[in-house]
Amino acid sequence: MADAFSGEAVRGEPALRVLPGGGPANTAVALGRLGTPTRFLGRISGDVFGRLFRERLVGAGVDVSGVVDAAEPSTLAVATLDAAGRAVYSFHADGAADFQWSRAELGLDRLGEASCLHTGSLALVKEPGGEAVAHFVAAAAPYATISIDPNVRPGLAGREAYLKRLPGGADILRLSEEDLAFLLPGTSQEAACDRWHGQGVRLVVVTRGAAGAMVSLDGERVVVPGVPVEVVDTVGAGDAFTAGLLHRLHGHLGGRLDRLDLETARAAAAFAAEVAALTCTVAGADLPGRGPAADD
Repeated sequence: MADAFSGEAVRGEPALRVLPGGGPANTAVALGRLGTPTRFLGRISGDVFGRLFRERLVGAGVDVSGVVDAAEPSTLAVATLDAAGRAVYSFHADGAADFQWSRAELGLDRLGEASCLHTGSLALVKEPGGEAVAHFVAAAAPYATISIDPNVRPGLAGREAYLKRLPGGADILRLSEEDLAFLLPGTSQEAACDRWHGQGVRLVVVTRGAAGAMVSLDGERVVVPGVPVEVVDTVGAGDAFTAGLLHRLHGHLGGRLDRLDLETARAAAAFAAEVAALTCTVAGADLPGRGPAADD
């Protein structure tokens, strides 16, 4: 979906820049730039925003052969930045292409040889397509590691809509501390992790912005520090973190993470923090270049 956000004022009026984005797509682009073979399954509009969106994916080396050419318009998310570069969103999403999935468009053949299926954000919860996405995730689970990022947007979906679809058979659940506060108000991060571990999620990562992230693997926990940078904005930082995490866990993907240990998860999260920090140094959800070296 296309994200337009306000930049510097021009003659007293907000300046708008159009930046293609959206949670799973941001993750796909970052993965492509990190060098991980990535295929994007999405419904992309034929409007001007959809064309920009497709160009961004292709430019990052993402395979778009699974894309559905949609007649509906693109979603527009208007992001207004505060003094710290944090975004507050408003959405124009009624009848948009992103959320019109049908089961016929999401047959299991779309999974192909993928070792991991990542989804979340509004695609998983906003109807009418959310039910079809959830069905596809359940069908794919025997064949691929399932990664979910709820990336909550309270203005478009309520708490119950998210909790209905979470953990959704996830093996990896990455969410921000703001997401957690919305989903399980008054619950500590540790208690939330244990709740989801009890529902079958092996790896839960709670990102804490500049403070880094807490990594919880089957109840064993470690905290990784944030990476100090000069922040332009934080748009897409969580999506980039997920990309870095999946990139470094690539050798463990394809099943239920049975061979994953806490030190490997910690190292992957530390790398992910670097990727997220780099994304904060530019405007929009855009990992610069190819990001940090994969083997650092």
